[in-house]
Amino acid sequence: MWIDIPIYKEDMDYILNVPFIQWSDFKNTNILITGGTGHIGSNIINALLYVDLKLNLNINIYAVVRNLDKAQRMFQKQLEVSSNLHFYEGSILHPISIDKPIDYVIHCASPTASVEINSRPLQVIYSGVIGMVNLIEMVKNGRCKGFVYLSSMEAYGEITSEDTLTENMLGYLDLQNVRNSYPETKRMCEMLVKAAYTEYSLPANSIRLAQTFGPGISKYDSRVFAMMARNAINRENIVLKTSGTSKHPYLYTPQAVTAIICVLLYGENGKVYNAANPNTYCSIQEMAQFVCSEIAHSEISVEFDRNSDVSIYPKPSFLNMDVAALCSLGWTYSGTLKEMYERMISCMQYDN
Repeated sequence: MWIDIPIYKEDMDYILNVPFIQWSDFKNTNILITGGTGHIGSNIINALLYVDLKLNLNINIYAVVRNLDKAQRMFQKQLEVSSNLHFYEGSILHPISIDKPIDYVIHCASPTASVEINSRPLQVIYSGVIGMVNLIEMVKNGRCKGFVYLSSMEAYGEITSEDTLTENMLGYLDLQNVRNSYPETKRMCEMLVKAAYTEYSLPANSIRLAQTFGPGISKYDSRVFAMMARNAINRENIVLKTSGTSKHPYLYTPQAVTAIICVLLYGENGKVYNAANPNTYCSIQEMAQFVCSEIAHSEISVEFDRNSDVSIYPKPSFLNMDVAALCSLGWTYSGTLKEMYERMISCMQYDN
């Protein structure tokens, strides 16, 4: 999927034309991206390639991927039109050696599936912490101009109030719950970013993303928003495996891309930034009901699986994320949950 699909091209044009990013800042630069075959990482790569083709900036992208064949298949069309995308097969668990000086790092690689997090918590911790250390060691003495780490809203932990959350308002995490290996690792990596800035003057930041979706999400994706989209497409009732009381905002993928680039270029070094669309703040149950009525036109309904194992999911929490710090950099959000779903579903037909 790339610019031959109208909605996806519209998204690329949106990214190209946002007024708060001066794309010329990337002229003649080398950008390292981890997690390049994931949803957010692949969209960042596509956006940078699109900008490069439109503006002729000579942006070279070096993507670290675990499976080279998968990456080459995923980016087949892009490789046909650009020679500025380069893949390095390997794991960030090992020292990374790239024979080009790196100007910018966008660190996206991370496990996200709850089943994987619960079954392999050590792998979650190792890949997060060791991977971050390896990246810092790679660029700490080079010419790196910017480094951004993709953290998560889950770093907040358990928040029981619906008060607006600024970046310093963290909640409780039970360290006896292996599910918390994920948010605790996100916190540790944010600390490593701050430490690298403090000790090495590495121009590094973290960005806590709300749950992000849009065109390009696979119809086979296991996350709750994709499950609900499938239910709407197939006219099947939505079955929730939790009470659905957790509330948080969401973020449309192109706006996530612009947020990441904005923090990379213009963020205050060592800081953490929230990225979300406050217009989409709702509970899981409210979103399910919304999908039933507004997307499936009331042809399906919500059911609850009272026998499911809720321990594999985060505990109910309220993450009303404040985005004032990010907006102070010029970034803007727009749109509704309905638009996000409609655009995502319209592109799922291209997913084989």
